[in-house]
Amino acid sequence: MSLNIIVLAKQVPDTRCVSQGAMNADGTINRAALPVIVNPDDMKALEQALRLKEQYPGTTIQVLTMGPARAAEVVREGLFRGADGGYLLSDCAFAGADTLATSYALATAIGKMGRHDIVLCGRQAIDGETAQVGPQVAERLGIPQISYAEEILGVSDGHITAKRRIDNGIEIVEAPLPVVITVDGAAAPCRPRHAKLLMSHKQTQITTWNTADIGADPAQCGLAGSPTRIKSVECIVPCTKESRVIDCNDEDIANLMKELGA
Repeated sequence: MSLNIIVLAKQVPDTRCVSQGAMNADGTINRAALPVIVNPDDMKALEQALRLKEQYPGTTIQVLTMGPARAAEVVREGLFRGADGGYLLSDCAFAGADTLATSYALATAIGKMGRHDIVLCGRQAIDGETAQVGPQVAERLGIPQISYAEEILGVSDGHITAKRRIDNGIEIVEAPLPVVITVDGAAAPCRPRHAKLLMSHKQTQITTWNTADIGADPAQCGLAGSPTRIKSVECIVPCTKESRVIDCNDEDIANLMKELGA
């Protein structure tokens, strides 16, 4: 049994390096001012895809991402680890997209890519932490979803079984194919780059699609299709305040309780 797997991955600003110039005047992220990385949860989704490829011969993995031209590196990082190909959605019309517009563009592109058995992505991206894109893509495609997956246990008889961690423990869940699965941060980290694949793909040209290529409605893409507006972005650094010693008496304790409750 072979599978057609699509991994959704995103190039995100490294949130450890947020500065005052991280936000544009219109409320969008100034990505040019920040170093970028591949979203960590998406890399864990890629690892689950690669494990399925090893388990089921003939399986193919395509990486799909959206962003400026430099986001092609996201696809290339997938190729360096064993993915078979990928696509970059890049168009000025995609800029400023919130989760609703992003899921529309991704779902439209997935439809153009043809048959898909499993769509994998990270649970959430570190630049927004909404955990909305994966479920929205599933809804737009009209297929089942498994969220918070920690490990994919196997595929048989047209169904996939996954383990997911929830507040009260661990669940083993099953869903029919095709399916969208969002992978939690507790999943296994992605394997390192393979040296031979790195040499083979470091100059590989990544196929780029715009709105016309995927047949998308520009009014539903980017800022035009995004009802969400960000008011401000701040870099908050916790500061250690000076300590204070209080005496063990009713008055000092009462004053402390008032201060904590203020």
